[in-house]
Amino acid sequence: MREAVVRNVTHPQASQLLHNKFVVVLGDSIQRGVYKDLVLLLQRDSYLTLSQLKSKGELSFERDCLIEGGRLGHMTNGTEYREVRQYRTDHHLVRFYFITRVFSRYMESILADFKRELKPDVVIVNSCLWDVSRYNRRWVSEYRENLHKFFAELKAILPKESLLMWNMTMPLGKKIIGGFLVPEIEHMGPTLRFDVIEANFYGAMLANAYGMDVLDLHFMFRFSLHHRMRDGVHWNAVAHRQITCLLLAHAAQAWGVELPSHTVPDQSRMWIIPRLQIRVSIDRSWADSGFYECELQEALHVCLRPFVMYFLGPAWQQGHQYNGYGPDFCTDGLATLPQIGAGFFSFENPEENSTAPNVGSYNALPSSNASPVPAAPSCSTNNLVMKQKHPKRQYNPYTRQKPNRPQKY
Repeated sequence: MREAVVRNVTHPQASQLLHNKFVVVLGDSIQRGVYKDLVLLLQRDSYLTLSQLKSKGELSFERDCLIEGGRLGHMTNGTEYREVRQYRTDHHLVRFYFITRVFSRYMESILADFKRELKPDVVIVNSCLWDVSRYNRRWVSEYRENLHKFFAELKAILPKESLLMWNMTMPLGKKIIGGFLVPEIEHMGPTLRFDVIEANFYGAMLANAYGMDVLDLHFMFRFSLHHRMRDGVHWNAVAHRQITCLLLAHAAQAWGVELPSHTVPDQSRMWIIPRLQIRVSIDRSWADSGFYECELQEALHVCLRPFVMYFLGPAWQQGHQYNGYGPDFCTDGLATLPQIGAGFFSFENPEENSTAPNVGSYNALPSSNASPVPAAPSCSTNNLVMKQKHPKRQYNPYTRQKPNRPQKY
């Protein structure tokens, strides 16, 4: 897999990119924040306020309108809550549906609206947290079946030109508080973050199998936990602007639109999985891809500890032209790679080690006249790397004499 640069999308660029486009956002409260930030960016370059992020079901937000549910209906934290919002101008149409299950009778009514009425050009969807916590404690088989039904129905209704993006659920905190964690599911709080990692696995694989684009927000924000709210579930306005820039940058590349090269200052790298074939073998390809954190292996009880390698130079090609998106798997034959060269020690074929030069052995020591290893390059990703080792003075704690201190007689 390759890294893609997150481009900073401004208001004029977003307005021009989504000109005469119908965008639909399906999901929970986090996806409602995605909808609100997109609506705000279509009008001006500013961030959401804290009250705007926390509000739900309001009659109007930034010139949009509440169509169904919310304050027009019954305000509740249960699975029966509904909220449909829409922002419409002469050249933009953005709609949001609040859902608590990826496939249900309510979702069938939404898909029926798509079938009868205007077909959306962009569909941004996520449904995970409510599915794994509110309906059934043994949610795996039911969640996978609902994913199959939803993806099959969506692909059958929408035209091939529609851009479908599946957002993976963002990292949860160890302690979850707030209105989401109702008393009936308080016992699931400590383990819910592991269930989300497992559910992300099924959602990403099935979405990719049905030809949808997958945006791995869980991996993207694994080191941006300072943007997460104190409740352990929701995120602040900076994180939502980054999500909006990721979505618009991906849509721009899908439509062949070139965006300027400046990056978002806070978080400049992410992972995107497009419509490419992904190998799902857990024993080798999944570990080599570095797709998930080690928490997934603990949740699935698989003894895997994938190694993540970072390359400062151009990515190694596997005989095909790489487009900057999607997975890029490397083979295990390290001895044949030109990057490895001498010094590779084979654990599978020990007889090859005897014919290899002495430098490949662990007992080989560098000569005294060997050239020193160059320091790490001055790069923004190496700010936390210690480039110099400061000498430390020797001090024996059980002696009377201490260094740099005059003796007292």
